[in-house]
Amino acid sequence: MRSVFWLLGLAALAVALAMLMGDNRGTVTLFWPPWRFDVSFNLVLFVLVGGFVLLYAALRALALLRELPLQARRWRSQQMERAVVGWVLDALSNQLAGRFVRAQSAAQNALDHLNGSTSADWPRREQLRALAHLLAAESAHSLQNRAQRDEHLQSALNPAMARHSPEVLEGALLRATRWAVEDRDASAARARLAELPQGAQRRVQALRLKLRVARLGDATGEALETARLLAKHRAFSPEAARSLLLGLALDALRGAHDLTQLQRVWDGLDAAERAMPELALAAADRAHALSRLDEDEGADESHEDMRREDVAMRVRGWLAPLWDDFGALDERHQARLALALEPDLAQLDAAGLARLELLQRQWPQNPHLQYLAGQACLHRQLWGKAAQLLGLARSGLRDATLRRRTWRSLARLAEERGDTEAAQEAWRQAAQID
Repeated sequence: MRSVFWLLGLAALAVALAMLMGDNRGTVTLFWPPWRFDVSFNLVLFVLVGGFVLLYAALRALALLRELPLQARRWRSQQMERAVVGWVLDALSNQLAGRFVRAQSAAQNALDHLNGSTSADWPRREQLRALAHLLAAESAHSLQNRAQRDEHLQSALNPAMARHSPEVLEGALLRATRWAVEDRDASAARARLAELPQGAQRRVQALRLKLRVARLGDATGEALETARLLAKHRAFSPEAARSLLLGLALDALRGAHDLTQLQRVWDGLDAAERAMPELALAAADRAHALSRLDEDEGADESHEDMRREDVAMRVRGWLAPLWDDFGALDERHQARLALALEPDLAQLDAAGLARLELLQRQWPQNPHLQYLAGQACLHRQLWGKAAQLLGLARSGLRDATLRRRTWRSLARLAEERGDTEAAQEAWRQAAQID
């Protein structure tokens, strides 16, 4: 369409010139005393147009001559910039390919070109410099040259970089944090994370590093909180997130040194975590272990009874959701639940005993409920019922510890009723279980 308009414009101009000059007999009289010149109007018009064209051409040629040095400098600057970009790309490609020596050499060549160039008209000169330093530092870290790595890192963390490219500065801090984690230097990693802006600290990459730093420094509470944030941002698959949260929560529970600290850790878990059978059972096991440690240290009898009652009350509260959903537990969790509740059967109140009997009637063939009910009857000296329930449970239990304890209880019951032969057989069965 533009070509059509150009043709139409040229045609109109040709028609106008033809109409003006085709039959023009006008003359132009020039006076130069004492002479007089009569010149054709068309000739004067051609001379004026030609003079204008020559003058314009001469001015353009002069301008081009004056711009030649500037164009030469610009050409050299562009060639230098292309060379630097090429070296940076070579360094990145070799770094990804695992050729760390070549990557370091290419990054150093880029830095040499940048330092040797005096041109300041590159749009991303400082960004290229920082990337070259980061690639050189990454290669030095892979080659275990920490001194050279730290030197390039300090150059990349130049305060001027924050003005030119804050993204590169944040990337350098994240890389420095990862290097500190790999060097197992938790304090240096925390310092680098603290230098990040508030917005960058909430990014998934920064949270991943924060999780690694927390686990490196044995800060289980901080690691658990960070893992919750990562799971909220869907940084892991649901299965991986559950496994990670479960492992950290188990570490926190096992790291408790007294019942107060254990209760504090338990209260710090959210509702979904407290509903996990593994965590409730681990908390109960830890509470019993701490109670046994206190007993070994020695204390008066009244104080020990109060401690046992306190432990039993806490454990029953933690394991209450498992009782409510007993049918959904697998056999392994049912066995662990029986082991966790057995130490507190002596302190079991009427409500707890009624719940146990109700569950045992709902699942009369469940060996774990038979075992718990039998042990509860044994503590209350109901010998006949205890022997009946434990006798039913011994054939269905698969957990070695529960079967061994069942045979031991049957041996004691046999001794109570004076059946020496049955007691010896029960003790022999208990001893044969690995």
